[in-house]
Amino acid sequence: MTTLGFIRHGITEWNATGRAQGISDVPLNEIGRSQALKAGKRLSREEEWDMIITSDLSRAIETGSIIGREIKVPIHHHDPRIREKNCGEVEGTTEEERLQKWGRNWRELGLGMETDDEIAKRGTEFVEEISAAYKGKRILVVSHGLLLGLTLKRLLPNQWEKPELEHTSVTILEYKDDKWDCSLYNCTKHLNDTHTRTI
Repeated sequence: MTTLGFIRHGITEWNATGRAQGISDVPLNEIGRSQALKAGKRLSREEEWDMIITSDLSRAIETGSIIGREIKVPIHHHDPRIREKNCGEVEGTTEEERLQKWGRNWRELGLGMETDDEIAKRGTEFVEEISAAYKGKRILVVSHGLLLGLTLKRLLPNQWEKPELEHTSVTILEYKDDKWDCSLYNCTKHLNDTHTRTI
């Protein structure tokens, strides 16, 4: 059985202020680093992992690095296929700014944005490739909310209407008998776990 642990990166200032990040390389803020540490401490007490693969954006790399230090597993590589949606002209804007600039129908204008289908396709191709290359391994994948959600929807189309993942949430997928199964979804118990709190 091949197991993938999907983890959304920790929070950033742009997340906190409602700015579209996309492929803009925005670092974690202090809360995001604390979230990643708590996730790492949680994972260090649970089952062992063989490798970590992150997107090539710094917020995912830093989250993966913090978790990796706790579970004593280095990042295997950074993969651009699991970076967040390219938001084109929308990147760096808030919803209020988008409404002022393009109106209520801004989502329908293109604006250089990558489509959901394009995102799901590259996420699914990544999953299929690594699950074939590392059969029987346990792999943590540190990526981004929309990319992970759309990939989950593509892999398990009848399980969720619209998967949404919290920062540093843990979602476990297992590939067995030629099919994917989700045994844990969007779990953030570590963020409220007194055993993982830092001083």
